[in-house]
Amino acid sequence: MAKVVVKNKKCCRFSILVFLLFLNLVFSGQLLGGESAVRFGLTPVILDNQRDFLERWQKFLEKHLERPVIFFQRRTYGEITEMLLQEQLDIAWVCGRPYVQHQQKLQLLAVPLYRGKPLYQSYLIALSDNTGIDSILDLKGKVFAYSDPDSNSGHLVPNVMLRREGKDPKTFFAKTFFTWSHRDVVSAVASGLAQGGAVDGYVWETLNLVHPELTQRTRILNRSQEFGFPPLVARPSLPKNELLLIQSALLQMNKDPNGIQLLQKLNLDGFVEGDDALFDGIRESLLFVTGY
Repeated sequence: MAKVVVKNKKCCRFSILVFLLFLNLVFSGQLLGGESAVRFGLTPVILDNQRDFLERWQKFLEKHLERPVIFFQRRTYGEITEMLLQEQLDIAWVCGRPYVQHQQKLQLLAVPLYRGKPLYQSYLIALSDNTGIDSILDLKGKVFAYSDPDSNSGHLVPNVMLRREGKDPKTFFAKTFFTWSHRDVVSAVASGLAQGGAVDGYVWETLNLVHPELTQRTRILNRSQEFGFPPLVARPSLPKNELLLIQSALLQMNKDPNGIQLLQKLNLDGFVEGDDALFDGIRESLLFVTGY
């Protein structure tokens, strides 16, 4: 019996070592076949069948890149950004705010086209039947939902709005909380869990197409100025030739039948190279709030 226990312990240790080796290979992007995989980071998206979409997008990218692609999904922008900075990812779809904050360490890869422009807005929303609320000032002493502390549309924009009115965001609301996704901001307001919230306008509009029963329970109080759409960025040391190859695959999506279907699922028109100046509005907002 003792020999069996010892043997089982050895097998367990060996299995753990193999698993740890596999994880190391995955995070390094080096697969057993010797091919270097493209490690692609994502935060929660609004699709109902996310797994099916990612499998199709993975096949599309692998076909055009002739390399394996591995998706890494995390809950927050902070986690994805840190993985990029630690070079545990090659590329990621992030918010414009972390791109601006770490622009010296990240490479701009591509910017999505939404309604023909690489731009989007932040929406301030409230419960549809709460007629006593018409602006952010009417939400004083109420419960407010943010999406993510590193989000431009879901955190920075409403804070700028309040500060321009001479209000302190930390004390203005009775309570605030983070939902960690824009879709959940809409759900929180629609259910009455929060009296107001800040959400990516693209997400609200896309939800309005696929789940109007949810968005109809909310009301848009304000649409912000236009900002650069949340970009795709690359780790600092990604070689230029690899960046251009990945960029080309993304830019070709709206010219490929399968790519067009994927873009339709995302409610996007395509991707463009993008321009760093698109994010000047976020830079100005950060300067206004933080002073640097």
